[in-house]
Amino acid sequence: MNFRKKLAAIAVASLIAPTAWATNGYMPHGIGTTSKAMAGAGSALPQDTLSVFNNPAGLVRLGTRLDAEMDFFMPNREYKANKIPGAPPGSEPIPKGTESSDNDIFFIPGFGYSHALDEKSSLGIALIGNGGMNTEYDTATFKNFGRPGTPFEASEPTGIDFAQLLLGFTYSRQLTPNHAIGITPMVAAQRIKARGLQPFKMFSASPGNLTNNGYEYSYGGGVRAGWLGSLHKRLDVGVSYQSKLWMSDFDDYEGLFADGGEFDIPPILNVGVSVKLTPQLTLLGDYKRIYYGDIDALNNDNNVSMADLQSGKHLLGSDDGMGFGWDDVDVFSVALQYQYNSKLTVRTGYSHGDEPWDNDNTLFNILAPATIQNHLSAGLTYRFNDQSALNVAYTHAFKNTIQGTSTLTGPQTGHVRMHQNDLQIGYSHQF
Repeated sequence: MNFRKKLAAIAVASLIAPTAWATNGYMPHGIGTTSKAMAGAGSALPQDTLSVFNNPAGLVRLGTRLDAEMDFFMPNREYKANKIPGAPPGSEPIPKGTESSDNDIFFIPGFGYSHALDEKSSLGIALIGNGGMNTEYDTATFKNFGRPGTPFEASEPTGIDFAQLLLGFTYSRQLTPNHAIGITPMVAAQRIKARGLQPFKMFSASPGNLTNNGYEYSYGGGVRAGWLGSLHKRLDVGVSYQSKLWMSDFDDYEGLFADGGEFDIPPILNVGVSVKLTPQLTLLGDYKRIYYGDIDALNNDNNVSMADLQSGKHLLGSDDGMGFGWDDVDVFSVALQYQYNSKLTVRTGYSHGDEPWDNDNTLFNILAPATIQNHLSAGLTYRFNDQSALNVAYTHAFKNTIQGTSTLTGPQTGHVRMHQNDLQIGYSHQF
């Protein structure tokens, strides 16, 4: 790694040091404290500068301001592997029993700044931890998968640490009194570390680049564009689309991820409405589609036959290599915001999303137990004065269990399970 790459790696590590997102797939359920308090809604109601990652068109409505936030993310992840009826004790590919992942609190910063160029245009910059997942099991999860006594047998804890960081530069313009557009070119960084996957070396296209290679970094970018329109004095509509973020390959893990370590960030579509029911009460609704199916490392099925693997087909890291079996995810959010007085605004919201994979891909997703479907959120903004405000959001992601199996583990069954708590605190300053 050259000096420039070392500096970049140090910067990324300092900002995304151990991070875990696993709410709607591996994406956060909301971006920005006000959106999180409404379970991810807000594409048609911009209220802080980090909202550019929902819809960049809204930045022109915010004036010149600064937002800083800290998220305290607390996930609980576990899996259970069942005994195979009639099988000799200890012969299951995954040792039977229930295991929970370590690392149950993560600190994730965010920052945004907007500058009004004039009454019709604004520039902004924003930085977020975009997504990721983290599992760290105390046991060697797949130790029985390889033939006992072979050099591929794992005897150490198993898990992955994966995180993403986005830096966006936004230009937003009010085209007419009722219509605004915005564009946010983005640069992205991500990192991955995997360990305890030695038993899969026999089914990898690059066994030396499968596991236990420390952190590897990847860099790239893309763009998000959006529109925000006032269709009635009480009705706003917002639409935005994020392109695929094209990333450099994870070379040190080219034997794990399909297409030789390729792991781009999927496209995302946001559509939102905001209805002012009364001068104080606003109803919001949002739809989000995350196109995980466009990313082979995520979408490719791991429910493949041993005969194909033994003949060299669908090897981990190959062009048609096994993935996590994830499909596109649809997420629906509904929320209410009530301005109690000039100082206090309260919010609440609920969201529901799809499970990302089918049951026959379950046991491989022990590494990425993104089972969450339902979120309930609440929060507030308290204004100290005309310039400064405190923003708070709390979310509970309800426990969800996905039962299933995998061809890789034969007739063995089990489940993966997760629930989460999330507290985010932010400070805003209007200039």
